[in-house]
Amino acid sequence: MGDYLVRATAADSQIRAFAATTKELVEFMRAAHDCSPTVTAAVGRLMTAGVMMGSMMKNDDDLLTLHIKSDGPIEGIIVTADANGHVKGYPYNPSVDLPANAKGKLDVSGIVGKGQLRVIRDTGLKDPYVGTVDLVSGEIAEDVANYFVTSEQVPSAVALGVLTGNEEPVMQAGGLIIQMLPFASDEVLDKLEKRLSEMPSITTMLRRGMTPEEILSYTLGDMGLEITDKMPLSFTCNCSEERIEKALISTGAEELQAMIDEGKEIEVNCSFCGKHYKFSVDQLKMLYKSASSGKKRR
Repeated sequence: MGDYLVRATAADSQIRAFAATTKELVEFMRAAHDCSPTVTAAVGRLMTAGVMMGSMMKNDDDLLTLHIKSDGPIEGIIVTADANGHVKGYPYNPSVDLPANAKGKLDVSGIVGKGQLRVIRDTGLKDPYVGTVDLVSGEIAEDVANYFVTSEQVPSAVALGVLTGNEEPVMQAGGLIIQMLPFASDEVLDKLEKRLSEMPSITTMLRRGMTPEEILSYTLGDMGLEITDKMPLSFTCNCSEERIEKALISTGAEELQAMIDEGKEIEVNCSFCGKHYKFSVDQLKMLYKSASSGKKRR
């Protein structure tokens, strides 16, 4: 089976949990942007977090955006996800890389650096919910956990991992989010904290080939674990020629005229999936007419 996410509860619904395997969607992103191993790990972790957080939303049209802006070589990452397992993401600088850190691991913290994580939840209301927190480590998982505690007051354990290799660029990818609900007892909290302190890292579990169900069973199996839902995940981009045309028209008649005056075909690339859209001079002239008529109507 391909990438998928499992939702669960435990301890008589005092705990809710999410676990996902995301190898294929992370590999799609890596190939689309020709990312270095460390950038692949950074973006892959944020996409994994994003798709699990997206599954927490209620409506099909709800949209989640995670935006990291930082002073590290990557400079920034943008991820969007919906409630149905669709996610997309891209780095500002895909090719930058750093040597391994002191532990011999990919230096995700170094490539991200210091900055902020902004979480935008668009649920169709007039104004979307926006929460912004400072990055606490640049390792992504700790930063997402800090967001939950700081902005949503939900104590959360977040584990994210991407394993890269030479023969297979993305060997494994996945993650885990466990959240204590407001009515959770101190006894349950203590037991969960002890279990989390004893469990191996998410990368170790991924390296062992553990499925999301096995990861949840290992973590919460003796706490009344109940799997409530399972959904497929995919890298899904909704770009289209029509959307690109609207974006070009929005640049205005003056900008389009400048493109036409150059007398050359232009190419517009989707930031998320890397798809190329080409527009001839004649097509630009048609867009110019639309932009001009729109200006006159205003």
